[in-house]
Amino acid sequence: MLTLDLHPVFRNNRDIELALRQVVFQAKSTGEPVVQIIHGKGTGQLKGRVLAFLGQKHIRKLYDRVEIDTVNTGRILVHFTARP
Repeated sequence: MLTLDLHPVFRNNRDIELALRQVVFQAKSTGEPVVQIIHGKGTGQLKGRVLAFLGQKHIRKLYDRVEIDTVNTGRILVHFTARP
């Protein structure tokens, strides 16, 4: 499972977008089944940004589903379809 912790870059919109893009493309190219994105609990703004990024049409095509962890609300799991 790949993990992306957004705490170090949470103040910079460009760095957030770049980090998300890199981890999604890395998971897709290496066949990683799950990416864990840690956005923290906070006010929910960063979580909203992550979900908005993942909801873009061109990004949505790359993964199978998004799971918001019910136990730890400070993380999102992105599931990718396994390669045949």
